Amino acid sequence: MRKPGLRGLIFTGPRRVLLFCAVLVVLVAVVLAVTGVGRSLSGTAAVSADQSGAGAPAPDSASASAPGPDPASTSPDSGASASSSASASTSPSASASPTATVDPSAALTAAVKGLVADDDGHVSVAVEDLTTGRTVSYNVGDDYVTASIVKLDILETLLYQDQRNDNSPGAGQRELITEMIEESDNDAALALYNDDGGASGITAANKVFGLTDTDVDNEAFGDTTTTVTDQIRLLRQAFTADSALTSANRSYVQELMGHVESDQRWGVSAAADDSGSSAHDYALKNGWLPRSATNLWEINSIGEVEHGGHEYLVAVLSSDNGTMDSGISVIEKVAKAAVDSQG
Repeated sequence: MRKPGLRGLIFTGPRRVLLFCAVLVVLVAVVLAVTGVGRSLSGTAAVSADQSGAGAPAPDSASASAPGPDPASTSPDSGASASSSASASTSPSASASPTATVDPSAALTAAVKGLVADDDGHVSVAVEDLTTGRTVSYNVGDDYVTASIVKLDILETLLYQDQRNDNSPGAGQRELITEMIEESDNDAALALYNDDGGASGITAANKVFGLTDTDVDNEAFGDTTTTVTDQIRLLRQAFTADSALTSANRSYVQELMGHVESDQRWGVSAAADDSGSSAHDYALKNGWLPRSATNLWEINSIGEVEHGGHEYLVAVLSSDNGTMDSGISVIEKVAKAAVDSQG
């Protein structure tokens, strides 16, 4: 019998059918395998894109509330920039122009210039913000007769001299000090002025305090002349740690200035948050003096006020006022306007 060839064994009869099925199964398996790999690769790419910094939105609440995607976001590289654009367009600061910084000195000038002009220029003011350390002033070139504000200088000199001698005021001196500051008693002031050593003693202390424009009168302490700049320096001795006085002595002065009699609670107190006669938002010393030669008044006020969360030292000096009341009105308006301008 003739043996069939290999070709006949493979493609004849039932074997042909079996072989065809086997090939079909292999083809199906290959197709499934290829499709699965594609899906796996596609899924991996999607996860990578979601986890990348460029494709993820910026962690900004403005991005979440931004309007629909910018047309530029269809660009393959615009994922990060599109998110940034949305944030910028919805951010209030992005569209608003920067707020101009107000110069404190210019603000003070604008606030008080008209008031000073209305008083024929016979008013000067200086303000130091102890919260920021900034000092501004207006019309500082003029000298003024102190009247009773010199009593603060008399007190600080006495306390400074006692410190040097390792001493403190006795009971008698303390009584005189209270009368001098809280009641503005002139007899008490004269006694303490003499205890200081008169004009020479106060002048020596003023050099230590940094005063450069105060001329202590040798005959009448109330005729001492000064400037608003020196009065701020004098206030610093009582209200800041940058002082020649001890902390205990500074507290003592502050306590006295915070308890002046009710009829003397005018002046720079007008700039305090609470300017009432029983308020604790200020401490001050005032001076008032009629000039016999002119029948005009010297009206001055110096002190510390609390305003708008800040602590201010304020000195307002004036001269040639027609009456005491008109002088008080002027310095209160100037003090309030000056401090308000710094808030």
